[in-house]
Amino acid sequence: MRYGRWLVPLSLSLLLSNVSAQLRGGIGGSDAGNVHIHVVFANERSAGPYLMVQLMDGSSDNVVGTTYTNDVGQADFKLIHVGMYHVRVSGIGVQAADSDTFEVDNRKVTQAQYVVVRPDEDSGPKPVSAHSAVVSATDMNVPGKARKELDKANEAMAMQNYKSSLDHLNKAIALAPQWATAYSNLGVLYARTNDLPHEEEALKKAVSLDDHFAPALLNYGKLCIRQKDFPQAENLLQKASTVDPDNPEVLMLLADAAYLDHHFDLAISSAQRAHSAGPDHSSFVHYIAARAYQQENQQAQALAEFKIFLKEEPKGPRADHVRGDIAKIENAPQAPAQ
Repeated sequence: MRYGRWLVPLSLSLLLSNVSAQLRGGIGGSDAGNVHIHVVFANERSAGPYLMVQLMDGSSDNVVGTTYTNDVGQADFKLIHVGMYHVRVSGIGVQAADSDTFEVDNRKVTQAQYVVVRPDEDSGPKPVSAHSAVVSATDMNVPGKARKELDKANEAMAMQNYKSSLDHLNKAIALAPQWATAYSNLGVLYARTNDLPHEEEALKKAVSLDDHFAPALLNYGKLCIRQKDFPQAENLLQKASTVDPDNPEVLMLLADAAYLDHHFDLAISSAQRAHSAGPDHSSFVHYIAARAYQQENQQAQALAEFKIFLKEEPKGPRADHVRGDIAKIENAPQAPAQ
């Protein structure tokens, strides 16, 4: 069973990393303070740019201000009235999350708040920042003007201004015609506009320019899964996992593609690698592993994976479904002892 059937599509309520927070007017003076937000995964790794951060009044849903994370997953609210607040984080690649309620105290000039988010399982392809730590071999000698155009394209894409984003990406490519990152982001843009032929063309070009650029391989792999071309998806994602061996999203999708391509041993080993990659892996990897074990008639191992899934995701419709799978295994007639 495909994991995508259970997922609610992520809304594009996005983002512009350098937009100033829009706060209540007249804020300032001695009755105000600053809040510095860090958005991280469970392993303390930065959640990255283009995530929307909303400042909420107390524990309510009343939005006081909105801003966006920068390249290292940080955002700021300045000159906030003293009082109680919390923040909500949402965006492509993460599940929406709320912080605990905290107090803005004018005795503290600036205070830091950490918000822990979980990766989203079906977030679609994602653009890469021109200043990302993950770079392509083709990034060398890319002119600064091209990088600025790429960032402008990402900002426009986040605001769903796709025509402007396309214009900026075309300018970036004109300035750096061999830049794999620009073509990979062009593929992301076409994915957002449901232009599958151009998405595939752009991602093929990105991979042809640098077949070791993990983001392009990942995005192309996601497209192949959508196209049900599981052998090609498996091939691309295996390459991505070689380049980025501890990326839990790559490993989960590799496990999924391998399962759908009937390579059950690879599905199991990839799911196990995803689990070992860190606490921000998707619980769904254990469902994939369990199903693969069942295909190999290893019910005890499947039962163990289902139980790990429930430990990591004890609530919700998927958990209820897995409890039914567990009951079927536990209530199945036992084979007579030899």
